[in-house]
Order: sequence, then structure tokens, then C-alpha cells
Amino acid sequence: MPTRTMLLGVALVGILGASVYGGSAGATPASGQTTTPIATKISFQPMDVKTHANPASLWGVQLKTRGSTDAFVVDNKFTAINHATGAVASTGWHYHPGPSFILVIGGTVTDYEADDPTCTGHPYHAGQGFIDSGQGAHILRNEGDVAAETIAMQLVPENAARRIDLPKAPGNCPF
Repeated sequence: MPTRTMLLGVALVGILGASVYGGSAGATPASGQTTTPIATKISFQPMDVKTHANPASLWGVQLKTRGSTDAFVVDNKFTAINHATGAVASTGWHYHPGPSFILVIGGTVTDYEADDPTCTGHPYHAGQGFIDSGQGAHILRNEGDVAAETIAMQLVPENAARRIDLPKAPGNCPF
């Protein structure tokens, strides 16, 4: 049976580990990218939405939550690649605890997923959109010669952080 001293030691190690992991000193920060909030923490009661077009075989959507949801809308601007220094604008590696609907309204952004062993980017151009499911970490980069811009809407559980930075880049990507 564990002793009180042993349990206290385990608890202290856990707290220390969480504080080191949760600190921002080792985070992968955004670079050449700015985020401007458009709408912050808009609350929704539990959702149960089912929609379809006529005929339903052409289109449909379903959105259901078990609890309340907070919605955020942000405008992300990315500078063009700096050919003199090689600097590429990026969001830094991060994840969201729910889905993000990302609309590319200028330039091109490339999405990299942390769980992709080949670190293959997926470019999205102005006029395109994509969904980050919130199932894993990702980074958006502007690897082009013109500025890029996205509008993103995140849906997260009530009182959850909108964005969680990773303390370091995943091992499969060189950036």
C-alpha cells in the first residue's frame, strides 16, 4: 500500500511535469502571423442540428454536442516568405479542442498535420476552405510570395481554451 510520502512525491512530480509542459518557454510560437479576434466566446446551448437539401441525397449536415459550446472567430494574417532570411510565416504548432472551419480569403496557406509521418503539406488557396477536426496538432504556413489571410471559426467545449500551443514541433517535420 502506498505511503503518504510516496503519494506526495508522485503528486509533486506530476505538478512539476505539468507546469514544465504547460509553460510557454518551449512553445512553438507564431512567426510572421497575427491573429485579430472578430468574435470571442460566443456561447451556444447544446446543439442538435440536422439539415438537408431537397433532395437529401445532394447535401446534408449534422452537428450535435452533449454540452454547451463556445465559438470564436478570428482573422489570421500571414506575411509573405522573406527570401532574404528564408523566414516563413506560421501559426506555430498547436491544436484546438474542437473543430475549426477555416476560410482562405487571400493568398495560400499550407496545412501540416502532426500525425503525418511524411510531413506532407496540404495547400489551400483563396476561395477554398477546410476543416481542422481538432483531433490533432497542426501548423499553417504561408510558403508563398504574397501575403495570406484566413478567417477561422472554432467550436470548443464551454470554458475550454480556443488554442493550445505545443511545447515543441513533432519529430516528423523539420520546422
